[in-house]
Amino acid sequence: MVLSLSVVLLLGIVLVVLVRGGSLKAGPAVVAALFGFFLASTGMADDIQRFLDSIAQTINSIKF
Repeated sequence: MVLSLSVVLLLGIVLVVLVRGGSLKAGPAVVAALFGFFLASTGMADDIQRFLDSIAQTINSIKF
């Protein structure tokens, strides 16, 4: 839960910065957010979540 909340917060911040910086207009930002919302309710949501979890585990296992 903490990881998903952190990812959502990070992506939200990036989205706000892109919209305010003029790199991304409000229309495409809304479309992207709606696409993510509807994608989360499809059968691919579990596969995407497992992929993101494996990336997070890989990053966590890297020792600096």
